[in-house]
Amino acid sequence: MRSRTRLFGTLRREPELYALLVSGALYSAGLVLRYSLRIEGAPVLAIFILVYLLVGSKIIKMAARSLVGGNPFNENFLLTIATLGAFAIGEYPEAVGVMLFFRVGEYLQDLALARSRRSIKSLLSFRAEYANLKVGDELRRVKPENVRVGDVIVVRPGERIPLDGVVIKGTSAVDMSPLTGESVPKAVEPGDEVLSGAVNLSGLLEVRVVREYRESTAAKILSLVERASARKARVEKFITRFARYYTPAVVSIAFAVALLPPLFTGSPLGAWAYRALVLLVISCPCALVLSVPLSYFGGLGRAAREGVLVKGSNFLDQLASLKVVAFDKTGTLTKGVFRVVKVCPKNGFGSVEVLRLAALAESYSNHPIAQAIRQAWRGEVEGRVEEYEEIAGQGVRARIGGVVVMVGNDRLLHREGVKHDVCDVAGGTVVHVVVNDMYAGYLLIRDEVKEEARNAIHELRKLGVRRVVMLTGDSRHVAKVVAEELGLDEYYAELLPSDKVRLIGEMCKKGRGPVAFVGDGVNDAPVIARADVGIAMGALGSDAAIEVADVVVMDDKLTRIPKAIEIARRTRRIAVQNIALAVAVKVAVLALGAVGRATMWEALFADVGVALITVLNSMRVLKS
Repeated sequence: MRSRTRLFGTLRREPELYALLVSGALYSAGLVLRYSLRIEGAPVLAIFILVYLLVGSKIIKMAARSLVGGNPFNENFLLTIATLGAFAIGEYPEAVGVMLFFRVGEYLQDLALARSRRSIKSLLSFRAEYANLKVGDELRRVKPENVRVGDVIVVRPGERIPLDGVVIKGTSAVDMSPLTGESVPKAVEPGDEVLSGAVNLSGLLEVRVVREYRESTAAKILSLVERASARKARVEKFITRFARYYTPAVVSIAFAVALLPPLFTGSPLGAWAYRALVLLVISCPCALVLSVPLSYFGGLGRAAREGVLVKGSNFLDQLASLKVVAFDKTGTLTKGVFRVVKVCPKNGFGSVEVLRLAALAESYSNHPIAQAIRQAWRGEVEGRVEEYEEIAGQGVRARIGGVVVMVGNDRLLHREGVKHDVCDVAGGTVVHVVVNDMYAGYLLIRDEVKEEARNAIHELRKLGVRRVVMLTGDSRHVAKVVAEELGLDEYYAELLPSDKVRLIGEMCKKGRGPVAFVGDGVNDAPVIARADVGIAMGALGSDAAIEVADVVVMDDKLTRIPKAIEIARRTRRIAVQNIALAVAVKVAVLALGAVGRATMWEALFADVGVALITVLNSMRVLKS
């Protein structure tokens, strides 16, 4: 009883399914009357006409619109002409059967497409529907769009964080997997930043909003994914162009098959007209124009599930063909967490004085090395910075209480003509300190290579990437140590940002295949933009990275890059499979139809059947 109630409920919600079931029953009755009971004439014809109108009225209306709009070469127009032609030569059962099963195939395709879109939406369903706005002592449930910067919101356990903000009260564990794919919850406490789309797992949090909804992480990611489907891969563009010429060509062949043999050989018009109608049904290109974009759409969704946002199908294609991958060093191949391990004063300066002046000079810089120097000082930096200048790729110059302090690399000292007896030191990065043009000493700073870096590079080589390169502004000695530890093919050191852009440009021009550059998305924005595929690592919450990169890795795990390449290759492989199957079946049935060996049933399979198979094949990319 319960299953019957559920069935009737489904039929009420889906009138199309109801119409198809009724049409199928009537069509079966017509077949029984004509072929089993041998009944001909008006009653049987009336049944077939009724079924044809039930299932074909929608197709006929769309065909009429396309004809009026000047675009007749689509499946609706071709199917209408083919089935009406079959009626005209007395093939009523086949005409109705083709229309009925075409509609059944369309219905099943729509179900498959809807499931695919639901799967992708579920991967990206991190938009919160409401926010708990704190106003005085009460909470108001409002839309995230109505919350302003500086407002305080409350996030209960189990709720999705609606806007980017900073925790001001409470501690909790936050599930970041909707954004980064990271399964381990992140512990947060007052002062920590939380991002929209993450899920609060345990404690009650009060969060001060730092970005309006339209600027939030979730909104930017959703916008990025929506825009990505508009950027077509080369295979998609080829299919669009192919369909534009393929369909009119087959229609022309069909008319030639219908008219020329009877005209020149005196053969019966009916037999050749039937063959032409078969060709018209085959000429529908829906298997090609539907399945290939769906393959890439699924690939974009699958990559998003793995914490990698690809900005378009064209970049999936580029990822699938990568031959050269260049990495930035600091924060990409290494952890970017620096520590001052040694202070070596020179020329009568003391260790404390050298460290204090370096910390003061670097007080306005956001560079990881500058942060390490300030942390090493471990206290308030006494003194006032009167002037400050950042020298790209070399260091900084500052005036502190009338004293000019320069902090930077060896290149800065040579540019300024400062005499010094130390250039590079084994075991880390050297930061030199100069006071009033006198060499005051150096700091030795060390970074660590990421644990997964070697494994990621190994996976890239297994995938056929021929060259793995490192570009860094660090010293040659440090670059050599990292390159040897990771087994890189080449490394380039002591580079300015403009040098990196030039080198990547040269690699791209050599034509050895697409070149990717992997960086942090902020300091490396120009070179990321120059590469064939610009990949920004750890870009969650970084507006610059999301804007400039072609591929955005939402955390800093290098292993996501080979995973993205695997997904891209699987996507393209499935798209090519769909093209090969559709073209092979259509060519075979076209040949059979031209010599009279194929009926409309084979033609229907070549169109609707193959389209359904390719759509189901496209959905495989969503699975692990």
